[in-house]
Amino acid sequence: MSDQASHDSIQETKKRLRYARKITALTGAGISAESGVPTFRGADGLWRQYSAANLATPEAFARNPRLVWEWYDWRRGLIAGKKPNPGHNALASLERAKPGFLLITQNVDGLHRQAGSLNLRELHGSIWRLRCLVCGNTREDRTVPLALPPHCADCGGMLRPDVVWFGEALDAAVLDESFAAAASCEVMLVVGTSALVQPAASLAWQAKHNNAWVVEINPADTPFSSEADAVIRALSGQALPELVAGL
Repeated sequence: MSDQASHDSIQETKKRLRYARKITALTGAGISAESGVPTFRGADGLWRQYSAANLATPEAFARNPRLVWEWYDWRRGLIAGKKPNPGHNALASLERAKPGFLLITQNVDGLHRQAGSLNLRELHGSIWRLRCLVCGNTREDRTVPLALPPHCADCGGMLRPDVVWFGEALDAAVLDESFAAAASCEVMLVVGTSALVQPAASLAWQAKHNNAWVVEINPADTPFSSEADAVIRALSGQALPELVAGL
């Protein structure tokens, strides 16, 4: 894609954002990678001899909760020093400018909250929240490192990361709210996501089906690129601040 095409996409999207009342954004690993957060998937995601697919499951936790917690504690340590980048900050600014804005993220790193986003749906949970297996209570705990395995202060039950593991269903309420926002928005920003992981990948199609202006912001081509109304081939930390400036 030419620089001129990206420029035209930015200008048209700025105009549509200015007049839109309902805006939805979907973010994936790409926006966090710009803050230095590893993806923890594929060859780069190996820890000791384990892959994420072997550890992020209910079965792995049932077999060896300490091992799974050691992996999550290591991940938390890597993420703890990372900061929101200009892309995260721009989306928080967009929320302040547009009350009808909803941010949906596939990321569990908490950087959107750290940037100040409040109207936020975390599809896959948060690595900083812990959930009790006995009483179900949740709490945020940013202690690094944790005493392993952590236990509930209320009932003494074992805590697990409050994230969605392979083989688990997403929170139904969060998913319903996300699809409702995609179906009713006038503009949807699809930022730093491969458009491969379901059901999140279907959100952009839902918006497109309901006649929203759907914008893909990604340096790389994705399966959704040919369907997007506008494509901005740039890092989110470059494109998003330009899109929200002056709103």
